Amino acid sequence: MLSQPDDVVPSPWRAVAAATALNAPLGSLYAFSVFLEPLEALLGLSRADLALVFALASAGFGVGMNLAPYLFGFGSAALLVLACAAASALGIAVAATAGGLVQLCVGYGVLFGLGGGAAYILAQQAVNLAVTRRQGLVNGYIVGLYPAGAMIAAPLFGWAIREFGVRATLGGLAAVLAVTGSLSAWLIARSRVTLAAASASTAPDARERRRPVFWRLWIVFFLAASAGLMVLSQAAGMITAYGGATTLAVYGTTFIAGSIAAARVGGGWLVDWLTIPAVAAGAHAVALAGNVALTLWPGPGVSVLALALVGIGYGLISGLTAAAVAVYWRRALYGLMASRIYLAWCAAAIILPITAGRLFDLTQGYGVAILIAAGGNALGILVALGLPHQRTTPLAPDIEG
Repeated sequence: MLSQPDDVVPSPWRAVAAATALNAPLGSLYAFSVFLEPLEALLGLSRADLALVFALASAGFGVGMNLAPYLFGFGSAALLVLACAAASALGIAVAATAGGLVQLCVGYGVLFGLGGGAAYILAQQAVNLAVTRRQGLVNGYIVGLYPAGAMIAAPLFGWAIREFGVRATLGGLAAVLAVTGSLSAWLIARSRVTLAAASASTAPDARERRRPVFWRLWIVFFLAASAGLMVLSQAAGMITAYGGATTLAVYGTTFIAGSIAAARVGGGWLVDWLTIPAVAAGAHAVALAGNVALTLWPGPGVSVLALALVGIGYGLISGLTAAAVAVYWRRALYGLMASRIYLAWCAAAIILPITAGRLFDLTQGYGVAILIAAGGNALGILVALGLPHQRTTPLAPDIEG
C-alpha cells in the first residue's frame, strides 16, 4: 500500500486553505431555509415537500461521506476535489432549472448532497494527515466552515432572490461552486497531502473499533443534530411562524448560522482543554435551554435568540465530535470513522426536519417539534456523561506549515 513519502512534508496551512475554499461555499446547504417560501411559490410545493428535499440532500451527504474513504487510494486528492466540486455544481444547476419536486430532489437532494458529503470527509482527512498540533481547534474550524458559509450565503441569497429570482440565484451558486472547487484542487495539490495512506484498506482491528465509544458518540451527535438541523433547515420559516417579518427571518437565519459556526470552532477548541463528556453535556444543556425558552415565551425576538441557543448547542457538539474522532482513533482512520459517525447527522436531518415540516403543515406551528427537540437534548445530557475522558494537557500552541 502506498504511503506518504518520507521526504515530502505536507503543508498544514495549504491543506486548511484548500478545505476552506471547498467547504465554505458548500455550507450554503445550511441556508436552505431562505429558499422555502420562494420555491413554494414558484413550484407549488408544500413545506413537507421541501423538507423532503433537504432530507434527501442529507441522505446524499451521508452516502458521499461513506464513499469517500474508499476512493482515497484511487486518485489524487486534487482529482477527488474536482470530482466533488463538479457533482455539487451540476446538482445546483439541475435544481436551478427544476420544474417540479422530482428534478429538485435529483439536483439539490442527490447530486449536491453526494458531492458535498464526499468533499466534507475528503477535506477533514486531508487536514488531519497534515496537522499535528491543536487538532481540536483545527477540526472545529473545518466543521465550522459549513455554517460560516451559510452565514455569508443567507443574506446574499435573500438579496439575489429579490433582485433576480430564485432560479438565477441557484445558477449563480452553481458557478461559485465550480470556481471555488477549482481553487481548492490547486491548493490541495500544492499542500502535498496524499490520501493513499488513509485508504479504507487501513481497517481498524477489533480493539480499535471501540464500539461502545462509537455508539455513545453517535447518539450524542444524533440528538444534538436533530434539534440543530431542524433549526438550520427551517430557521427562516420558523421565525416567520413565530411572528417575525421577512427581514428578521433572513437576518435571523444569518445570525443563527454565524452562532453555529463560532460554536463549532469553540467545541473543537474546548476539547483541547476540557474533558469530552463535560463539553458534550454542557452543549446539550445550552440547546435544551433554547427549546425551553421558546416553549415558555414564544415570539419573534425570542425565537431568534432561542433558536440560536439550539444552534449553538448543536455547533458545540459538531466541533466536539470532529475533535473526538481525532482523540479516540488514530489519524489514518479519521476519514473512515468520521464518515460512519456522521451517519448520525444524516439520520437526524431526515427524521426531525421532515417531522417538523409535516407538523407545521398540520398545525401551522412548530410548538410540538420544539418539545420533541427538547426531549432529545435532555437525553443527550445523560448519554454524554458516559463518554470516555481524555487527557486535558494542552497541545502545542501553533500549526506548523
